[in-house]
Amino acid sequence: MERFATPANEARRLAALADYSIVGTPPEQAFQDLVVIAAAACDTPMAAVTLVDRERQWIKAAVGIEVGECRREDSFCTHAILRPDDLLVVPDTHADPRFRDNPFVAGPPGVRFYAGAPLVTADGVAMGAVCVMDARPRTLAAHRLRALEGLARQAVAQMELRRAYVVLEHHAAERAWYEQQLEAAQRRLSEENAQLAHASLTDELTGLPNRRAASLHLDRAFAQASADGGPLALGIVDIDHFKAINDRHGHPAGDEVLVQVARALQSPPGAGAFVARLGGEEFVVILARPLGEAHAVCEAMREAVTRSAGTHPVTVSIGLTRCTPGDAVGDIYSRADLALYRAKHAGRNRVVALEPD
Repeated sequence: MERFATPANEARRLAALADYSIVGTPPEQAFQDLVVIAAAACDTPMAAVTLVDRERQWIKAAVGIEVGECRREDSFCTHAILRPDDLLVVPDTHADPRFRDNPFVAGPPGVRFYAGAPLVTADGVAMGAVCVMDARPRTLAAHRLRALEGLARQAVAQMELRRAYVVLEHHAAERAWYEQQLEAAQRRLSEENAQLAHASLTDELTGLPNRRAASLHLDRAFAQASADGGPLALGIVDIDHFKAINDRHGHPAGDEVLVQVARALQSPPGAGAFVARLGGEEFVVILARPLGEAHAVCEAMREAVTRSAGTHPVTVSIGLTRCTPGDAVGDIYSRADLALYRAKHAGRNRVVALEPD
């Protein structure tokens, strides 16, 4: 592993960082919220807000790794600050000579993927990064990288708020004006964080909730059903012969079909159902109803898809099951998958319900 390089403006960078008086400070909820959103937006198990000091990296907030400090020479983010205008993306640390011998690659937490968006001041000085990491090699889609850049801007804005508060303490005569500015900035931050959180739970193509949102909703619904004994059913929807549509007509046509099906699944026959896109051509339907009623709703959804107006006629197969108190989430999905397999094996364009053993 190479020893770290320093930016050309290192002296000015360290002076700017010291001016924020943030290195070594205790955890703060505002920064913790940012890393939670970063992990959700990029679908990674690890995320952090880091600040690169003279000889150490201070981890201000994190999920999946410990908050604290590490040597600067072991820091991934010390490489990210070398180019303040660009994200640093390392698809596979084992293939990168800068990181393959890094102790956080060779040992716990076994980082194989890294993406970091520099924390850049208005003067163009990079102080650290908002970064996400995974224990497997991977890449990030463009919209996830944009979200990471947005969160880095929010982290800098939060640092500005902290510094403004210090100034506020030393200018009591101007307190009212500073408080107004502080509150307005906080409102803007809260609104933008809410928008980012919503984006992290939404499928960009169809506008439906995504897999992560479905997982959160199922956890809540299952806990509620277990507590009050109410019914709960889960269905997996798969577009029939979707690969053939992509192969014959191209992926733009496939995207049109996905949007078409998403709209049909949300039509009045599915009122009251939670519908999300799992990925590819698969959707999930969660209903707080007995299996028989859930079957009727899914049948109405299937018919709605068949009747839906689009460039390409399309049908769906649906595998359905009910949840029982002894189930794990994986059990529910496995039964619904088996029911879906039976629906396809029986000729597709149908709903098959499977009772728990």
